[in-house]
Amino acid sequence: MYYLRKAGEFSTHMAIGSFTIGTLILLLYKMIPYNFDMLLIGLAYIVIAFVLNSLVFFHLLYYFITQKNYREYFAVKMLILLVNIPIAALYAYFVFEPFNL
Repeated sequence: MYYLRKAGEFSTHMAIGSFTIGTLILLLYKMIPYNFDMLLIGLAYIVIAFVLNSLVFFHLLYYFITQKNYREYFAVKMLILLVNIPIAALYAYFVFEPFNL
């Protein structure tokens, strides 16, 4: 159970870290609007965060399937990770809305 709990804790830290870094990048971009370099950094971060969060999500999904006694625990951890998707979409709207795309 210790390893399973640590996997769940890691996923929560990953979700919070992804949210924090994404928010900092958005704030920096908004402080210096139309900064192409910051836009590229943000886009690269989105790709990297998507890959890493997907790996952690599938790891949790594996435990959700195999550890029947802990399904609720892993379902909550997966939902915490998935909350970053609408947040990222909202942040993308904030970035691209001035361009009228």
